[in-house]
Amino acid sequence: NKSGTIDRDEVRELLKTLDSSVTEADVEDAITAMYRSGSKDEITYQEFADWYVQSIIYNRQQTLLERQIEEEAQGICEALKPPWGEGCFAWLKYLLVLPLVALLTFTIPDVRRTGCGKWCYLSFVLSIAWIGAFSYLMVWWVEIVGNTMGVPSVVMGYTVLAAGTSVPDLFSSVIVARMGEGDMAVSSSIGSNIFDILVGLPLPWLIFTLWPSTPDVVTVQAKGIWQSICILIGMLVAIIAIVHCQGWKMTRTLGGLMFVLYFLFLVQAILTEYFRNPCFG
Repeated sequence: NKSGTIDRDEVRELLKTLDSSVTEADVEDAITAMYRSGSKDEITYQEFADWYVQSIIYNRQQTLLERQIEEEAQGICEALKPPWGEGCFAWLKYLLVLPLVALLTFTIPDVRRTGCGKWCYLSFVLSIAWIGAFSYLMVWWVEIVGNTMGVPSVVMGYTVLAAGTSVPDLFSSVIVARMGEGDMAVSSSIGSNIFDILVGLPLPWLIFTLWPSTPDVVTVQAKGIWQSICILIGMLVAIIAIVHCQGWKMTRTLGGLMFVLYFLFLVQAILTEYFRNPCFG
């Protein structure tokens, strides 16, 4: 609802989402523990959040997450262990990511293991270096694929590159959201894009212009950049309006509308490039 509170039915659905074994007695006990003031049939979000971080469900999820982290930190052999006894999909996934996992496992110290914490700075630097190498290869290969298929680099950047660079943000947001940190999940997505614009773009340009044998300026070869900026501002206004209409809550309707806005953006980008470049298509 849009009253800023959670009624009994919504509490029940939330608890069942967190733990499918929740009973009606558990719901009643939870509401009793949450209640601070006002009507007992409606619990505020703050009361629910204060109760959740102290609840058994939260502790159970934290225990499962810690157990998962411990299992992932068992060492090199565990990271490269084949999925014996599992299906064809598990083996396909294993063989697909094995070169990447092996490369990172043998070149980056695993600071989660006991006694390896002192190598955290080296692991960070090596991780950044590998991200840079993978990004270079990804851009190179996407450009080759786009040229082979006759797709302009602008469209490949809007679609393939944008999706590829956003997958890590997706995974990190899902992880922290499962830990009950919804605000952190949203802030991570917004902050990463701000970092890309204010640091990811100007830093390479600054290094390029400071290098003695390179020009003093970088010319942006992007036609219609003002059109893209205006569309981006329009998307921002639309997103704020949609979130406001949803009561500043993350709902399924909000997610669906976000997908609609994204596909509309892709359609206009492709059509704009189509009419601008006669050879496209």
